Amino acid sequence: MTIHELDTPCLLVNLDALHSNLKRMADYCRKHGLNLRPHTKTHKSPDIARLQIAQGFPGITCAKVGEAEVMAEHGITDILICFPVVGEIKTQRLCRLTRKAKIAVALDSVEAADGIAREAIRQGVTIDVLVEINVGMNRVGVETPELLVALAEKVHRMKGLRLRGIACYPGHLFSKPNEQERPLRELGDRLTDLRLRFRAKGLDDRWVSAGSTPTAYQSHFVRGITEIRPGQYPLNDRNMLGVGACTLNQCAFHVMTTVVSTAVRNHAMMDGGTKTFSSDRYILAGAKTESTYGLVRDDENIVFCSMSEEHGHLDVSRAHRPLNIGQRLRVLPNHVCPTVNLHEKLYGIRGETVETVWEIKGRGKIQ
Repeated sequence: MTIHELDTPCLLVNLDALHSNLKRMADYCRKHGLNLRPHTKTHKSPDIARLQIAQGFPGITCAKVGEAEVMAEHGITDILICFPVVGEIKTQRLCRLTRKAKIAVALDSVEAADGIAREAIRQGVTIDVLVEINVGMNRVGVETPELLVALAEKVHRMKGLRLRGIACYPGHLFSKPNEQERPLRELGDRLTDLRLRFRAKGLDDRWVSAGSTPTAYQSHFVRGITEIRPGQYPLNDRNMLGVGACTLNQCAFHVMTTVVSTAVRNHAMMDGGTKTFSSDRYILAGAKTESTYGLVRDDENIVFCSMSEEHGHLDVSRAHRPLNIGQRLRVLPNHVCPTVNLHEKLYGIRGETVETVWEIKGRGKIQ
């Protein structure tokens, strides 16, 4: 089958770029003595997760229990859920997962720890725990070293839980790679101090989990970490390109659409809107940018300027040549993760040949 036989809109993955991205990240981690625990929130595919594991690192990261269930059902046996698991329904499912895989969670409250511990005791299992500190993203994580140590001590004493270390997410460091060394070294100083505090209290600090795709290849500046959790690096997107985390050739993921209307002067419509693409804005590190929703690879003078539910609005006033009804376009979206979550399949291609089809089995698993 060729890409010309696919219906649109659909998701294309350049297999050569994908495999090159996987190897490059794995080689980097081996070189610097880091464990690689990739986040599956980007591709939501057990098939791609297995390709990542085949690079020599057995563990993955998931955002939600539902994603972890999908991965465990397909034979993946080492999973960190890096999101607070709160509520009886979720803690029951979490503990049941231990029958299929080695499960760990990151948390930042006694309430979350208590809930997991109660259910772990009831089911007769033990859950590994990383306590999380806020290092600047201001999303989750306790605010101070003192609070982190206090939480770690409480987790350490809880039956059903096993303290294993520290988690953080430096997602606020969205800058060009050559601007990251100083803040990453400062993060390393903070994490090293935390590890010393843990050791002084007899707390387990063997596992220090951090990282993101924009900072992944500068992780060796972060003294004290033992693993990184990048998510977007296998596929990449326009924002990763804009921040300098990848090159255009390393963008393995595109949405293929069809031009369906050119009736309005200086405008064209393609068959992908908010139900096809993420509405996340384009963020160019250190610069103000116009609100666009993806890069039209066929002609970068075409501006993907707006979306309706089913319509992708294209400003073609500066296009090199007119678009034709039925013409196929390839669009590099701003944000790959929510775009993937809107679709059912990924088509792995080499040139114009479709070599594999992966079901996005984790799509919609938000619980």
